[in-house]
Amino acid sequence: MKKSILTWVLLLTVSISSTFANNKIENVNETVISSFKKDFASAQEVTWEKSKEVSKATFKLNDQVMFAYYAEDGNLLAVIRNIVSSQLPINLLSDLKKNYGSYWISDLFEMASDNSTSYYVTLQSGDQTVVLKSYSSTGWETFKKEKK
Repeated sequence: MKKSILTWVLLLTVSISSTFANNKIENVNETVISSFKKDFASAQEVTWEKSKEVSKATFKLNDQVMFAYYAEDGNLLAVIRNIVSSQLPINLLSDLKKNYGSYWISDLFEMASDNSTSYYVTLQSGDQTVVLKSYSSTGWETFKKEKK
């Protein structure tokens, strides 16, 4: 009796899980999914979100969470991953320490698109938030600034 109940619970769990998994992907077209599978063949734990023009895949690759953005034609627009400050190019890290030493980093990510890499960092102080962007490894420019 216990085995049959356990079997039914497992079957129900698997069928519900596969139903939700299929519904998540139904909104994303096959061209995008095919491109993703080609670009990130060893990706794990893939989930999808869809907006009007862009599909976003969240996945793990080499034990790191990444985000890939695709156009409806399957073209890869950008890949984003969160990083720690020690992964920044030396010039950018030095510039942060020199010019923003009294701030703390609340968000830092690397974005690869169009054969180039950009970095975004959100810095916080007691009275303001600053978002910086770097198009190259030579320096930062202010992307956004807000008072708290």
